[in-house]
Amino acid sequence: MIVTCVYVHVKPDVVDSFVNATIANHRESVKEPGNLRFDFIQQADDPCSFMLYEAYESEAAAAEHKNTAHYNRWRDAVADFMSEQRKGVKYIIVEPSDRTRW
Repeated sequence: MIVTCVYVHVKPDVVDSFVNATIANHRESVKEPGNLRFDFIQQADDPCSFMLYEAYESEAAAAEHKNTAHYNRWRDAVADFMSEQRKGVKYIIVEPSDRTRW
């Protein structure tokens, strides 16, 4: 399993537009064959800060996500919404160590 946390800071005047575009991306991303989880969260004390928690079965499935039409629509739609470049951080799963649970 591959987990990536994507940290995004958006401009205050486009928060609603960012949320709408990202919800559309989320709804399609969870339908991808290799997707295990795709959470879209907003920081409680900073409404301009968001995180996407993306879990995929493999590196290949995570890479394929970036080839989907919905991801490319999202990427293009939100490019000018960000107050700084988004940052994706890859993680490895320590626990649960039982891969049959994934």
